[in-house]
Amino acid sequence: MHAAITDTVLAATGAQTIRSATVIQSLWSGYGEIVRLELEGSRYPSVILKHIKLPEAGHHPRGWNTGLSHNRKIRSYQIEARWYQDYAHRCDQRCPVPDCLAVNAVEDETVLLLTDLDSAGFDLRKERVTIEDIHACLDWLASFHATFLNSSADGLWECGSYWHLDTRPDELAALEDVSLRQAAPLIDQQLRECRYQTLVHGDAKLANFCFTGATPKPGVAAVDFQYVGRGCGMRDVAYFIGSCLREDECEALEETLLDYYFARLGEQVAEKHPGVDANDLETEWRGLFDVAWADFHRFLKGWSPGHWKLNSYSERLTRRVIERLQA
Repeated sequence: MHAAITDTVLAATGAQTIRSATVIQSLWSGYGEIVRLELEGSRYPSVILKHIKLPEAGHHPRGWNTGLSHNRKIRSYQIEARWYQDYAHRCDQRCPVPDCLAVNAVEDETVLLLTDLDSAGFDLRKERVTIEDIHACLDWLASFHATFLNSSADGLWECGSYWHLDTRPDELAALEDVSLRQAAPLIDQQLRECRYQTLVHGDAKLANFCFTGATPKPGVAAVDFQYVGRGCGMRDVAYFIGSCLREDECEALEETLLDYYFARLGEQVAEKHPGVDANDLETEWRGLFDVAWADFHRFLKGWSPGHWKLNSYSERLTRRVIERLQA
């Protein structure tokens, strides 16, 4: 670890020394790593260091080694730092996130020093979920979307999410589904031009939620804000549901999960934005659920044609959107 990074950690935490460092995971395409640091002499027993070190040559697991891809990743880390510095403090106990203790850039390295969610009780990561777990994540999303409804996105992505059309021309060009490729700009336009905009997490998959134990019900916090920005809340909801359910479950639970999310969103909007018509908001966003689903399907079909998420449910929703646009 660079000496300047060690100095940053000690200064930000008041620790006497870093007792140990354990790599939790590597960042996508070799852009660094996330490390848990055990500290001595600090009120923080442990902290999380997101250490971004730019590679000399990119290695993308699916072969998308382009200048556009590299620049998008660099921008995403800058935006994540801005998010933690300027926006994260607005998240309350209903949509908890880590606190940012320090941001520092040294030559080709950038450090985000964050509080450790494990120490705050969010120490469970899940690959399989119950309906209660899904509800907990939808609770988080509803609170997050209500908190930032009509918010400025200064310094963040103008369009939140890592798959939106402007950032994915290579994948669009590779898309062999002609009707979807032709419809892509209209799908993107519908999401961008909806009247109610908020901040979206932009990568709200199951792996980015940290759970507490179910006492009396599970709570969640979220991490990884590289693609946070302005958008329709359905981008997060559709992407999250697709991240944790099989296609038969998606179809069977679609209506009840949307009902649950919009009930929670309505409660939060009434509290935080009493001048906003929550029913009108729901009508607009509910009508864009399949559009948001089709938008991610477009990206996935061009990026990785053999991906497991490319299923008949996704195809049916996408065909429905295309037919509606053509009509």
